[in-house]
Amino acid sequence: MAPPNWNFVAGSYAMTVARTSPQREGPRYGEGRTALLAAAVHVGATQGLRHLTYRSVAAEAGVAHGLVAHHFGTRDALIEEALQYSLEHGVASLSSAPGSGDVEALFVGVQTWFEQETDDAVFQYELILESRRRPALRPHVERLYQAYREALHTELQACGLPDDPDLVHLVFAALDGLVFQQVSLGETEATQGALDRLRGLLGRLR
Repeated sequence: MAPPNWNFVAGSYAMTVARTSPQREGPRYGEGRTALLAAAVHVGATQGLRHLTYRSVAAEAGVAHGLVAHHFGTRDALIEEALQYSLEHGVASLSSAPGSGDVEALFVGVQTWFEQETDDAVFQYELILESRRRPALRPHVERLYQAYREALHTELQACGLPDDPDLVHLVFAALDGLVFQQVSLGETEATQGALDRLRGLLGRLR
């Protein structure tokens, strides 16, 4: 199985993933591979990476566990593709007008993302924390951060900000921390205020 194209993820700001309702009884994830990825992200977010197995994903999606094995082959491949699936939403949230150069559009979608797609953000943090105990997961974490930094670098460049890797690192660290606090504490008003202030600070750097 060919590895996911991480460069494609970093550049796909407007990508959306369709989730249709199933006809069978059970969790409403839709059908096919996308449904299994949505179920995998939910299991990882709610039960932790250690409980992300073929059987747990199959139970969540309402299918036989053999179908999960058929689609992904290995548990590692399942985790990697679930991460890519979650990244498609997170990366797209960096700007409500990707590539436009509009500073006011930066991070507008972040609030919606972690309110409507909480599983995606929590799944990513579960992966990050689990990698401290399981070094084999570290490459996934490195790819996760790379995808966000590349996408953020593109947006900051479009806004006319300096081509400064340290600035990208700083802005992403601030954003990462705000999202982590939001999914942990749910302090929506404080998070939105901080995002507004971060956007204002970046506007002054142009």
